[in-house]
Amino acid sequence: MTAAFLAVAFGLALLVWSADRFVEGAAATTRHFGMPPLLIGMVIVGFGTSAPEMVVSALAASQGNPGIALGNAYGSNITNIALILGITALISPIAVHSQVLRKELPILTVITALAAWQLWDGEISRIDAFVLLGVFAGLMAWTIWQGMQKKADAFGSEMAQELEVDAMPIRRAIFWLVVGLVLLIVSSRMLVWGAVEIAHGFGVSDLIIGLTIVAVGTSLPELASSVIAARKGEHDIALGNILGSNLFNTLAVVGIAGTIHPMAVGPEVFSRDILVMAVLTVSLFVFGYGFRGPGRINRFEGGALLACYVGYSAYLISTVFGR
Repeated sequence: MTAAFLAVAFGLALLVWSADRFVEGAAATTRHFGMPPLLIGMVIVGFGTSAPEMVVSALAASQGNPGIALGNAYGSNITNIALILGITALISPIAVHSQVLRKELPILTVITALAAWQLWDGEISRIDAFVLLGVFAGLMAWTIWQGMQKKADAFGSEMAQELEVDAMPIRRAIFWLVVGLVLLIVSSRMLVWGAVEIAHGFGVSDLIIGLTIVAVGTSLPELASSVIAARKGEHDIALGNILGSNLFNTLAVVGIAGTIHPMAVGPEVFSRDILVMAVLTVSLFVFGYGFRGPGRINRFEGGALLACYVGYSAYLISTVFGR
């Protein structure tokens, strides 16, 4: 059992580090081959922050552990909103612009409803998974097309400046791209093995382990980037990281895992986890609408999100030890 705990701890640390190296190498490599900075920011960096969830869930599904695959995806969504946004808002209240309320949040809400509808029959089939990946591909294409229509894009300019500051030779970029990808796979295997061993040792379901330990661990890149952005006053980045990551998790992470191995889903995922995820998503509308002024997630609301996460985690633990 000690080896399993060490595998989870070391696997999580290596997973976060290798994801960062992979993103840096991929961004620098694609820059050398002429990809516009805007696309690097939207596609490469977007995939990079969700790379831990994608690799872990894909490996878990391929090894016959669908509970970890699904729990990782939905648990990361709950962690992103309740824990990460909660902590971020406590550090610095997050401004919510009207564009987020009109576009990003409605899209995430519809995608959450799609996930709930697919789980209604207790299974994520390969057809369900292909639907998720198709929607994801369409959203990515639409987002990229919209971004390229803007002649002067602030995000693209910021990305170009970062790439210039952190420029690296092509050989070094490819080296970190390959090393980061290999270590992502190795660390994910360690994490999944350790999580499965812990689950079996304590008689806990793979789903619970995926919703808790694995979900929090794979969400560490989002936590780091959102806290740093909040401290710099970059509220768009802090909130955008979370919304974008939840879209990736619901569509790409579950879609990839489902195409590898169709997943039977217990009724508690629909009645408990999807319900919590949907309520948290809708709560962002309430917090961001700004009934008494400009929309923002203030410290009180951040504390409420954090309390929701603590309550949800406590309930999961009680289901394990209360049997």
